[in-house]
Amino acid sequence: MPGPPTNIAISNISPRSVTLQFKPGYDGKTSISLWLVEAQIGVIGENEEWVIVHQLANEPDARSLEVQGLNPYTYYRFRMRQVNIVGTSPPSQPSRKIQTLQAPPDIAPANITLRTASETSLWLRWVPLPEWEYNGNPELVGYRVQYSRLGSKAGVLSHIIPDRQEREFTIEDLEEWAEYEVKVQAFNGIGPGPWSQPVHGRTRESVPSSGPANVSAFATTSSSVLVRWGEVPETDRNGLILGYKVIYKDKDAESALRFWTVEGNTTYSVQLTGLGKYVLYEIQVLAFTRIGDGMPSSPPIFERTLDDVPGPPVGILFPEVRTSSVRLIWQPPAQPNGIILAYQIAFRKNSSSITSASVDVLNPSARQYTATGLKPESVYVFRLTAQTRKGWGEAAEALVVTTEKRAHPQPTSRPVVPQEEVQARSVLLSWEPGSDGLSPIRYYTIQYKELPDSNWTVHSASVNHEATSYVIDKLKPFTSYLFRVKATNDIGDSEYSEESEAITTLQDAPDKAPTILSVTPHTTTSVLVRWKPPPEEEINGILLGFRVRYRELRYDRLRSFTVRTVNNPSANWAELTAPYSVRNLTESSLTQYELDNLNKHKRYEIRLSVYNAVGEGPTSSPQEVFVGEAVPTAAPQNVAIQSSTATQLDVTWDPPPLEAQNGDIQGYKIYYWEFQLQNETERLRTLFLPELSVKLKNLTGYTTYMISVAAFNAAGDSPRSLPTRGRTQQAAPSAPSFIHFSELTTTSVNMSWGEPKQPNGIVEGYRVVYEPCTPVDDSSPHNSGVSKVVTVDVKGSTPLWMKIKDLADGVTYNFRIRAKTLTYGPEIEANITTGPGEGAPGPPGEPFISRYGSALTLHWSSGDPGRAPITRYVIEARPSDEGLWDILIKDIPKEVTSYTLNLDTLREGVTYDFRVIAVNDYGYGSPSAPSPSISAQKVSPFYEEWWFLVVIALVGLIFILLLIFILIIRGQSKKYTKKTDSGGLSNCTSLPLSHGEMVQLDEGRFPALELNNRRLSVKNSFCRKNGIYTRSPPRPSPGSLHYSDEDVSIKYNDLVPAESSSLTEKPSEVSDSQGSDSEYELDPSRQKTHSFVNHYISDPTYYNSWRRQQKGVSRPPAYGYAQPDTVAEQESRPHPPPLPPLPPLLPHSNPSPHPQGQGTLFRPKGSRTPTPSLLTSDSPSQHTLYRPPSSLGTSAQVPATGFSSFV
Repeated sequence: MPGPPTNIAISNISPRSVTLQFKPGYDGKTSISLWLVEAQIGVIGENEEWVIVHQLANEPDARSLEVQGLNPYTYYRFRMRQVNIVGTSPPSQPSRKIQTLQAPPDIAPANITLRTASETSLWLRWVPLPEWEYNGNPELVGYRVQYSRLGSKAGVLSHIIPDRQEREFTIEDLEEWAEYEVKVQAFNGIGPGPWSQPVHGRTRESVPSSGPANVSAFATTSSSVLVRWGEVPETDRNGLILGYKVIYKDKDAESALRFWTVEGNTTYSVQLTGLGKYVLYEIQVLAFTRIGDGMPSSPPIFERTLDDVPGPPVGILFPEVRTSSVRLIWQPPAQPNGIILAYQIAFRKNSSSITSASVDVLNPSARQYTATGLKPESVYVFRLTAQTRKGWGEAAEALVVTTEKRAHPQPTSRPVVPQEEVQARSVLLSWEPGSDGLSPIRYYTIQYKELPDSNWTVHSASVNHEATSYVIDKLKPFTSYLFRVKATNDIGDSEYSEESEAITTLQDAPDKAPTILSVTPHTTTSVLVRWKPPPEEEINGILLGFRVRYRELRYDRLRSFTVRTVNNPSANWAELTAPYSVRNLTESSLTQYELDNLNKHKRYEIRLSVYNAVGEGPTSSPQEVFVGEAVPTAAPQNVAIQSSTATQLDVTWDPPPLEAQNGDIQGYKIYYWEFQLQNETERLRTLFLPELSVKLKNLTGYTTYMISVAAFNAAGDSPRSLPTRGRTQQAAPSAPSFIHFSELTTTSVNMSWGEPKQPNGIVEGYRVVYEPCTPVDDSSPHNSGVSKVVTVDVKGSTPLWMKIKDLADGVTYNFRIRAKTLTYGPEIEANITTGPGEGAPGPPGEPFISRYGSALTLHWSSGDPGRAPITRYVIEARPSDEGLWDILIKDIPKEVTSYTLNLDTLREGVTYDFRVIAVNDYGYGSPSAPSPSISAQKVSPFYEEWWFLVVIALVGLIFILLLIFILIIRGQSKKYTKKTDSGGLSNCTSLPLSHGEMVQLDEGRFPALELNNRRLSVKNSFCRKNGIYTRSPPRPSPGSLHYSDEDVSIKYNDLVPAESSSLTEKPSEVSDSQGSDSEYELDPSRQKTHSFVNHYISDPTYYNSWRRQQKGVSRPPAYGYAQPDTVAEQESRPHPPPLPPLPPLLPHSNPSPHPQGQGTLFRPKGSRTPTPSLLTSDSPSQHTLYRPPSSLGTSAQVPATGFSSFV
C-alpha cells in the first residue's frame, strides 16, 4: 500500500482554482497511477465531510497540480491521497484553510414577474440568488432594477436594492396607463452579473391628469350657450377617454355646480340649454375614463347669455296707507334679464277697468312711489313693470285698501301634507289663509324642522301671497319633518301656524358607494374583497345588501381594436370592455366577500355598490387584481428542532396542506430569534428551493431560540407557523465583558469583572491569573509582594470581584481572567501599577493609639492633599507578624483626624499595626507610617470571669435549700391547722383550764397568743352570740405572769421584729359552726407579727414538757378581772361577774407593750413556755379560736423544728 503525500502547500489562489504542491509519499514499490484531492467546502471542522474535488491520472512524477472548478469566495481545506495498483493510501495531513477570491455573480435572478400595482407603479418580483451563487461577500450582494417606457425617448432609469435576500420591489413614479420594460441583475463587491430577460408591464388606468385643450363658449340665445373643446394631451389621458363633462355655474351666485355629460370620445362640443337669461356663467370641461373624472380644464372661461325682457319686480309693500294716499316700495326683478332702463307704475280702483288706470314712468333707480288723490275705504290695484332694451317685462300686481284700520294678519290654518304628495326629497304643503287684517297678504314664509333636531329652518321667505300650497324640495330621503307657515302683510308678520303632523319622506336610492379597502388574491381562482359601507345618512333608506360587479380586463387586446367613424360615437369605447358580471349579497352586515370562480392568469376589475328598496346607488371606484397567483393560506406543519452543536440547530418541517398551497411552493422562509428578544435579534433564512429542512449555523451557544417557518409562492408568503423552541448546546464562553480596578493602594487592589456577553452555557467559574510585568526583587524589604505568577479559581456563584492584597509597591501587574463552562473561553487582560497615582495625596502623620476599655482610638495628622482636596480617609490594618495590609475602615470623613473602632472587629489576642491613607479625586495616596503595635486583647466583663459562675451556682444552691425549707414549714403548718379544726371546743367557759385540758388544748386547738413589744390592735371575740362581740378581758397584772427565766421576755423581744400589724375580724364572714376560726383583715400598713405559740411549738423540749405534767398538780393561778383565784374556786362559781368594758383603743403609732385581748398565761413547772388560759363570758356562746397570723394566708405554714416562725 502507498503512503500518504506530505508537505501540501497552496499557491496561485484564484476565484475558481488553486495550485497544490506536495511531496509524494511511499509509492509501495510501484508507480502511482492516480492522485486524489479531497476538500472540506464551506464549513471547516474535524467532523465535516471530505469530498473529492479533483483527480489527476497517469502522472506518477507530478509534484504539483491545479485544482479547478472551485466556487469563488468559498473556504476550502485540502488533503491528498495517492493510488497505485494495490490500493489507495491514507489521507495526508490537511492543508491550511484558504478562501478563494471573489468573482461577479454567474447568473441573473430567476422567475422575473411584473404586475400592475397602481396607476403609477409596477410590482416586480424575482427569485434571489442562492448563497453559493453570491461569489463574494454576502454583505455586498444586491440587485439592480432597470426600467424604461416603451416608445418613449426618455432615458433608462435604474434602482439599486442592497438587500441580498429581497425578492420584490415596487417601481414608483411611473406614468399612468403606460407600458414599461424591466430587467434585473445581481451584483457583489466585484461587479455585476448578467441581466435577466426583459419583462413588460403596463400601469393601471387613471383619471386624466389635465382637461381638454382649447375650450371656448358662445352664447346663442338668452338661455343657451355653445361650448367647444379639443382633445386631452396624450400624456395626460392616463387611460381610455370615455367621454367629457361640461361644468358650469352662475359666477355671481352661490349656486351649485351643474354638469352636462357628453358620452364618447369623438364629440367635442355641446349646447347648454335652460340657462338663466343675461347670466354670466363660469365654464370648464373635463374628460373621464372608466376610473373616474379627470382634472377640469384650466383656466375656466366665462360667457354671458343674451338679454331679454325682465321678470316682475319683487318685494312690493305699502308701508304707509292713508284714506287718500299710499306709498309703495319694491325691489328690482329677481330675473332682470338685462339692464333695467325704467319702471312703470299703473294703479286703479279694483272695480274699474284697466283703461282707467293712472300710469307713471319712473327712472331705473327708483325704489318707491306715492299715489295721492285716492278715495277712502277703497281697494286699489297697483301694477309695477320693469323695462330692458328688449322691452317691458312681466308686471307685478298688488292690492291695497285705503283705510287706517289695518292690523297684523292672523295665522294660517294648520298646514297639511297629503300622503300621496310625499316624495323622497319633496312634499306638497297646503294651508288655508287667515284674516289679512284689512291689509292684503304680501307673501308667506315656510319653516321646517328635521326630527329629532329642535331647530327650525327657513325654507322659503317669499311664497306668493295668492298661494295656498307650496312644494318644499331639497329634503332628505327617509327623514321625518315638521312644517309651519307665517303670513306677512304691510303691517307685519302673523304668528306661526300650528305645527303640521310629522311627515316622513320616502326612501331613495343611495347617494354614495362603499369604499373598497382591499382586493387580494385568496386562491388561484378567487379574490377576497374587503370594504367599508357608506355612512347611514347616505343610504337614504334601509340597507338591503351589496352588489359586486366584476369583469375581465383585456389590456393585451387594446392594440387590436380599430376605430370606427360611424354616427354612433359610443361604439368606439363600448366594445373595449366586457360587460360586468353581478353578484347580489343580501347580507347587509357584510364587510368582506370571497369572489370565486374566476379565470386564472387574468386581470379583473371590481366595483361595489349598495342598494335599498328603491334602487341601487352609485358604484365605487374600480379596483384591479390579477387572478391566478395567491399566497398559501396555511403555514408549514410539524416544525421540529434538533440541537446539533453549540452553534447549530437542525430544523425540519412538512409543507402546508395541498389545498392551501395555491400553486407551486417556491421556497420557505425560516424566521429565528433569541427567546424574548424577537425585535432585537430576529433573523431570516430563505430557502429558494422547496426543501423541508435547514441547518441554522453561527448561533450563540447554550441559547434558546424561537423558530417559525413560512412558505411562499409567486404571489407571496403564507402565514408563519407557531414559534417552536430549541436550544443550542453549551460551548466555551466569550471573554468577560470588562475588568475594573478600584481601591488601589500600594499593596492591594480590588478587581471586579463583568459576565461574558455570550456565556454559551452555565458559567461554572472564573480563572484569575496575575503576575508582575517586570521581575520583583524578593530580597528587598520594600518589595514583599507577589513576584511570580498567581492563579486563582473563583466559583461562578460568588460575587464577581476579588480583593488582592499581596502586591508589591510601585510594580505593574498584568491581570488576566477567563470564564469557564464546559471549558475555558478566551481571556481578557489589563495592567495596573500599585502605588499612588500622580496628584494623589501624600502620607498622613504617623497614627498613635489611645485605648479605653474595648475601644481603640486612632489619631493622626493631615498630610499633603495633592492636586485635589482630600475627600475621605481609609484605615488599613495588618497582623504584626508580617501579615498583609487590608482596608479596615473605608469612608472616614475628610474633616476627621481620629477614629474609634471596637475591638470586636479584630481577632482577639492578635497584635495589629495600623496606618492611614488619604483619598482624593486622583485616587488613594501614600500610606502613613505604621502605628505602634497594639494587642487586640480586650478586658472581659465580670460576667465572663470564672468566679462569676461559681457565685451563681452557690446562690442557686442557697435558693433551692430555702425553697425546700419553706415547703417543709408550709406542710407542717397545714397539718397543725387540720388538727386544730378537728378538735375545737363547743362552748367557752369562764373557768381556768386544768393542766390536762391545757395539754389537750395545746395538742388540738391551742390559741395563738401575740406577744409584741408594741401595741397590737386585735378585735377578738371568744364568746359571741348572734354576731355581737363581747368585750375583751382586762389587761392582766404584771405580777400574774411567772417565768422561770428572767430573760425570756428579753430573748423573745429580741426575736420579734419591730413592726406592728392590725388584725380585724370581718363580722360578715364569721361562721357560727363549731370549731370555725375567726377571720381577720390585715392592715396593709403593717406586717404580720410574730406568733408566740408558733415560736415554741416546734421545739420538742417544750412541747414534750407539757405532756410530762401530771394531773392535779397545783399551778399558779391565771389572771382574772380583779384578783387571781384558784381553779377550784373559779369552777365553783355558778355565775361569773360581768366583764368590764373594753378600754379605748390607742393609736397604732403608739404601740403598747401590753396587747389587748390576751388570755391568761399558764406556765407549768419545768416548762419555759407560758400556757394561755382563756376567759369566758357569762353568757354561753360559740367559742372562736384566735388564728395565728401565719395561718391567715392561703395555707397555714408550720415552722420546722428548731426554727422560729417570722411569717
